[in-house]
Amino acid sequence: MKYKIIQLLCLVALISCQKNDIEVFNGTNTSIDKLNGNWIVVNYWADWCAPCIKEIPELNEFADENNDVVVYTFNFDQLEVDDLKPIAKKFNIEVPSLLTHPRDIWGISTPPAVPATFFINPNGEISLSLFRPQTKDELNSIFFDLKQGF
Repeated sequence: MKYKIIQLLCLVALISCQKNDIEVFNGTNTSIDKLNGNWIVVNYWADWCAPCIKEIPELNEFADENNDVVVYTFNFDQLEVDDLKPIAKKFNIEVPSLLTHPRDIWGISTPPAVPATFFINPNGEISLSLFRPQTKDELNSIFFDLKQGF
């Protein structure tokens, strides 16, 4: 019994020491260790970008239909939470938004224009970069092809 209590205390200590160094709005903070092994989509957007706003429902639907991919948005203007919150609500952004810059996680530089979408494979490498608006069907097709080739 004493051994099991020690094991439990060690496990609790280990879990509490894990660092969630990726800040997420409208989602759970996480770490690169927790994301590794997953397909990830990161979409850069801005509230002044009409194609971006049109693309948001497509991203929401894509995320709803694909439980095997983690979808994030990232605001091109790098808004703080207080500024991001009303805009995310206004445009019905349902997927979590990264507050930590994708450059600091995967080395993704800020694209010269938006919308921009990046597919990151389970090894944490960028598999595809897209620099135009996407539909849910296009995202599904691209994701299917990427998974098949991985």
